Amino acid sequence: MDIKELLKLSLRAITANKLRSFLTTLGIVIGVFSIIVLVSIGSGINSYVTTQISSLGSNIFEVLPGGEGNVFGGILSANLKLQDSENVQRNLTGIGKVTPLLQQAAIIKYKNIKIKDAFVGGVSYQYPEVVTSLKMKYGIFFTKSQQLSGAPTVVLGYKINEKFFKNQNSVGNKIYVGEKQYRIVGVADKTGTALGTFDRDNIVYIPVEQAQSQFGTSYIRQIVVSANSKELMPLAIKRVEATLLKRLTKDDFSIETAESISETITNVTNVLSLALGGIAAISLLVGGIGVANIMLVSVTERTREIGLRKALGAKRSDILKQFLLESVLISVTGGLIGIALGIAASLIIARLLVSTVTPWSVFIAFGFSVLVGVIFGMAPAIRASKLNPIEALRYE
Repeated sequence: MDIKELLKLSLRAITANKLRSFLTTLGIVIGVFSIIVLVSIGSGINSYVTTQISSLGSNIFEVLPGGEGNVFGGILSANLKLQDSENVQRNLTGIGKVTPLLQQAAIIKYKNIKIKDAFVGGVSYQYPEVVTSLKMKYGIFFTKSQQLSGAPTVVLGYKINEKFFKNQNSVGNKIYVGEKQYRIVGVADKTGTALGTFDRDNIVYIPVEQAQSQFGTSYIRQIVVSANSKELMPLAIKRVEATLLKRLTKDDFSIETAESISETITNVTNVLSLALGGIAAISLLVGGIGVANIMLVSVTERTREIGLRKALGAKRSDILKQFLLESVLISVTGGLIGIALGIAASLIIARLLVSTVTPWSVFIAFGFSVLVGVIFGMAPAIRASKLNPIEALRYE
């Protein structure tokens, strides 16, 4: 029997029970849809974070508290001091610039308006020269003389200025950071997020000494270093290590470059994508069980038909191919619909969060749907092909 005839018979059998076929196909649709969407979200997160890291620049690296690979040590320990940052800057003269960073959440107020979810960044006057992605919209960043004099000056992030002053030039006005009043000297332009962690537009910058005094600490959160060129990075890192090891041990700090951070986060997001894809594949497996179940029911219902066809000369291979083709058609149809819906959903999610449809996820999802049709349709097809024609004709 040629393929065209088999295809006609298979389509006729599938459409004879439309509701049952639809429900069976729906299981495959849900499985494929889940794979596309969940893997797209994982890939989107990976792409987004990589882009954010790249935006920092290839010549920037950070000194963090805690030894290398000691995540909790880096979060909980406090061993970097402002003097360390100053020592590093002296030893990097001519090859790089340095800024300390002390980050803290705080309530920021202007008149009757209060922002509770803002961040305060205690930095040095060199911060815009180190983190070059920071651009000023109004005014200037606080100067070296303002920092050394202890003047309570502040630079507003874009969103902070928008909430307080409706995106107008606010230079010269005064706001409260916690319970202390600061004078606005500048407003930063839109910057975005840093390493996918916090919104740099929802932050205010004050001199690091002011931040230490206000938050009651003698430590800083990290040291950010910008080498004058990518080629000077190895020399800058070597000098930073040598400087810090005069007071600290190797277990007290770690140095993270954009590449190392990107590699770590990429590994994590790749595992996340695989885990999400695995979870989605379970739903596709359930859909496959539904296909096997419905095909076994179909074999039972069509026992007399199978017996009649065999009596008229149909071969075992013809019966096997027909039922296997029916199973594959159901799975492939569900796979194609699931792919279309999954891509559409991923594009919608991309507008709200982050999502990137990858070709490999589409191919894998479609390949799985075909494989499900073959694997879960094989047993019912073999059972149908082995029916004895005489016993099948007598079946009630």
